[in-house]
Amino acid sequence: MSDWEIVRLGDYCIKIGSGATPKGGQESYKDFGISLIRSQNVYNNYFDFGGIAYIDDLQAAKLSNVIVESNDILLNITGDSVARVCQVPDSALPARVNQHVSIVRPNPDFFDSQFVKYYLVSPYMQSHMLMLSSAGATRKALTKGMIEGFEIPLPPLEEQREIAHILGSLDDKIEANRRQNESLEATARALFKSWFVDFDPVHAKANGEQPLGMDAATADLFPDSFQESELGMIPSGWEVSVIGDLVKSVGGGTPSTKEPNYWDGGFIHFATPKDLSGLSSPVLLDTERKITEDGLQKISSGLLPEKTVLLSSRAPVGYLAIAEIPVAINQGFIAMICEQVPSYLYTLFWTQFNLDEIKQRASGTTFQEISKKNFRPIPAILPSESILNHFDEIIEPIYTQIVSNLKESRTLAETRDALLPQLVSGQLRVGDLD
Repeated sequence: MSDWEIVRLGDYCIKIGSGATPKGGQESYKDFGISLIRSQNVYNNYFDFGGIAYIDDLQAAKLSNVIVESNDILLNITGDSVARVCQVPDSALPARVNQHVSIVRPNPDFFDSQFVKYYLVSPYMQSHMLMLSSAGATRKALTKGMIEGFEIPLPPLEEQREIAHILGSLDDKIEANRRQNESLEATARALFKSWFVDFDPVHAKANGEQPLGMDAATADLFPDSFQESELGMIPSGWEVSVIGDLVKSVGGGTPSTKEPNYWDGGFIHFATPKDLSGLSSPVLLDTERKITEDGLQKISSGLLPEKTVLLSSRAPVGYLAIAEIPVAINQGFIAMICEQVPSYLYTLFWTQFNLDEIKQRASGTTFQEISKKNFRPIPAILPSESILNHFDEIIEPIYTQIVSNLKESRTLAETRDALLPQLVSGQLRVGDLD
């Protein structure tokens, strides 16, 4: 056990406090200005810029008591996201927080902010915060008094920094992989859009021009004119089909959860839309639940092969991923098995660019759902096989790198999660890692 002193967090913080939403709510948000950090921006060890809100100087002045500073810790204090913790990135500043997020600013003379963050995301503290937030309340909430009362070890400041550096180095590599994947995905989407949505190479050739950034051999694969179709003007020689004729689309089911033989000791991946909801890239490497062989027999679509494209068909419609594992699915999916051209990669991007059409064909009163019957007739352009094959030749290495990055990040996260509770509690000392 560690000989570190255990102290009360509130006694070693310069600030602990949450903010508010400006009057007018979302109607008062601006397109740019000062960031208003909300619970949807805060994840454990990760700040999500998606959907970040902005307020003007006047609104920010009314929240002058919750000015976010560099290295501040952000802690979600209400609702289903309670207990999520990250540090604010400097790129989000200047910023304020709303009433669902608390600023925790340790005194730098005693605590390294990153060490405190890692302590708060440790399994013990996550469990402790969730228990506190649920005690005697209809809605999960952490109060300022609860946060001030957190007990935390106080290692020497230099040792705190060493612990934070070890764990931070792992997180930095995970973040670098995430950013690279984001860039790789954008590159692949842009190529798909240029070739198969905007028809840029065909427009260029029709104008007697060399397609921009394309070698002659690739340009020769594209026609130099257009033809009329039910979808409007499309490149000459390309066809209009329906997605149901291009891929094999199947649904799934859920074995009875009351039958232990379907679940206990299961090792077969069983996907639900929840497994796709938190993916940073559209790649499924694992599932939360597993089923047995007996359970698999209860799902008519059986075990789907690797490279199956998964589309959540309800609650909500639109989660997408390529299965990198053989997987069984529940009833919340349309799975697309790509047995010939087009490939799983073309199918993934086709689905991304046709989500609006897919959602328009969904129906339902309790929640929207797209049935296989309504999905299969959606028109789909089928380019020539030579172009599809060349597209795959370009995109396949990009996709392979994305998968490699995800697998590396998963290993890094497992290493971090194994080290974190031991390091921040003192059970494992930095010197033991040499």
